[in-house]
Amino acid sequence: MKHIGSLLAAVSVATLLASPAMADKIKIGAAVYGLKAEYMQLWSAALKAHPAVKKGEVDVTVFDGNYTALTQQDQINTMITQKYDAIIFVPIDAEAGATPVQSAHDAGIPVIGSNTRVKSDLLTSYVGSDDVVSGYLEGKSVLDRIGCKGNVVIIEGPIGQSAQISRLEGNKKALAECPNVKVIEDQTANWSRAEAQKLMENWLTAHPGQINGVIGQNDEMALGAIEAIKEAKLDLKNFPISGIDGISDALRAVKAGEMTSILQDAVGQAQGALDLAIFYAKKGDYKPQSDIWAQYKDMPWNGGKDKLYNVPWTPVTTANVDALLAARSK
Repeated sequence: MKHIGSLLAAVSVATLLASPAMADKIKIGAAVYGLKAEYMQLWSAALKAHPAVKKGEVDVTVFDGNYTALTQQDQINTMITQKYDAIIFVPIDAEAGATPVQSAHDAGIPVIGSNTRVKSDLLTSYVGSDDVVSGYLEGKSVLDRIGCKGNVVIIEGPIGQSAQISRLEGNKKALAECPNVKVIEDQTANWSRAEAQKLMENWLTAHPGQINGVIGQNDEMALGAIEAIKEAKLDLKNFPISGIDGISDALRAVKAGEMTSILQDAVGQAQGALDLAIFYAKKGDYKPQSDIWAQYKDMPWNGGKDKLYNVPWTPVTTANVDALLAARSK
């Protein structure tokens, strides 16, 4: 009993000593739209690799929204109840995402947007890339290769998500420069490789010999279209295909000459958002720790006070694809 009493006293002292450190530790939640595809897996891994997390200064929890707005709303409500210090939000739906942002704001919790946008003026800040630009670049890539004539299909992301809306705007901007090109199919595959493969299989059957190019609003869907073309025993060289994100399989497909892609920097978006979340959680008493602020000279920290931080796109080319693959394997 004497021994047990000594142990209990030691535990009590240890608890008292640990309490200040625990109290100082920042607790941040990241509500992401879904974790099935590689891009958001890369984004989440980058968040957890942030220097402040690795040093133990910050606890980060990533919540998988399972591609539904209601799930994301419930998760943010949980973070509010559990008194998280800040929230990073990657919404599945631009409109529906405004409600949980309002709830967090009313509770005095800063919300940092990342990767996809929400229609709310209450975000403390946003770190992402301009999806109109990527939609234009990928559309132009396909249209240039078909000589600005013929028929194309567009495989869209989840309807209502900001990336789908903005990338389609960019796609249409590129198409406006090629009035002789006709869009013969345009449907969502919800960022899914499997859904895109099924769509493309149906379109190849419905329009035999008529599809000249494929605009996939992300790499997963572009890769699904490639699989459908291969399964149909058709020549990929007859189908210029574009995607967005720069996921690993897409980098390999670019290297093989099967598609084009534009790298969306998951590290830049995730770690930039986390630096800002810590900054606002600590009420400005914080200097950013991620290397991304030194990497991107066109995206300065500016004291953490900017509402928008625009992470540049990197077109994937035969000149840089090996380096990008090598960096991914580290």
